[in-house]
Amino acid sequence: MSDSANAKAILVTGGAGYIGSHVVKLLGERGERVVVLDDLSTGNRDAVLYGTLVEGNTADTELVSNILKEHDVDTVMHFAAHTIVPESVTDPLKYYRNNTAATRNLLECCQAAGISNFIFSSTAATYGIPDDASKPCSEDLPTAPINPYGMSKLMSEHMIKDLSAACDMKHVILRYFNVAGCDPDGKIGQSTKNATLLIKVASEVAVGKRESLYVFGTDYPTKDGTGVRDYIHVSDLASAHLSALDYLRTGGESTLVNCGYGQGYSVRQVIDSVSKINGKAIKVIEEPRRAGDPPELIAGVEKIRQILDWVPQYNELDIIVKTSLDWERKLLERENNNGQAA
Repeated sequence: MSDSANAKAILVTGGAGYIGSHVVKLLGERGERVVVLDDLSTGNRDAVLYGTLVEGNTADTELVSNILKEHDVDTVMHFAAHTIVPESVTDPLKYYRNNTAATRNLLECCQAAGISNFIFSSTAATYGIPDDASKPCSEDLPTAPINPYGMSKLMSEHMIKDLSAACDMKHVILRYFNVAGCDPDGKIGQSTKNATLLIKVASEVAVGKRESLYVFGTDYPTKDGTGVRDYIHVSDLASAHLSALDYLRTGGESTLVNCGYGQGYSVRQVIDSVSKINGKAIKVIEEPRRAGDPPELIAGVEKIRQILDWVPQYNELDIIVKTSLDWERKLLERENNNGQAA
């Protein structure tokens, strides 16, 4: 809980998006003073349950500077970014403009305003394809992104580290693995249109929004031939950001940590879980492997658990899938009701 109504505010960029909105919910429930900056290009106004929403872009230095000053901000949580890997390959400059250049502008504003704490939403895509994909990725693994999305995030990481070395701003960089699931309370969820994340897409197939799920690669050297990923529930990921905030507030030094569970589930295991919880099998179409997909990608998690004292609550595939399915059903009901009203 924040100490008083006069506590410093937290700016959450991209706070109307999937992950950002879950963090804003936890911050608000804890009594923190929150300001959300989002251009609503992929975010949803209704997902911002707490704080003040300012519609605008992170690259707008005048707007950002005014927010930092007027709301007496001392902490920035930076989520605003484009995140679709295939799109980053076909339109790389869009990603370098919105992810990298906009982060540079934001950091300039943070330096001028004397921001104390900066928490950054990064990605396991910075690792590229590890030499030994059967081992968990530790934070000291060499970074070698294989797409502009991963590179745009890695470039931002370097800027944050360099700025922290040059001024008093401390940071925590969080490298996400595969984020999935939705708020267990059912208040918010993942509403991204044309989503590409496996559990989201599988849940859309289960409720009838899509006809089938495409599985890319069934001949990997894994337990069942399909790719294995470390899926982390979005609410656990959100709580990691609060742990990072508490860490910095109590004098923690700048650091970088993976966000995952340290265990993986295969594509087939995800499909089986969705089919089981849905009550009937979903339609699956098998395709050849996609270029650049490692057989396994698992987070090394010793650092986040030790340094941030983070303890996940939803570390179970069926829980992740159930919350995702519940949210898809809620979205479908809402769309049907809106259609009837029209």
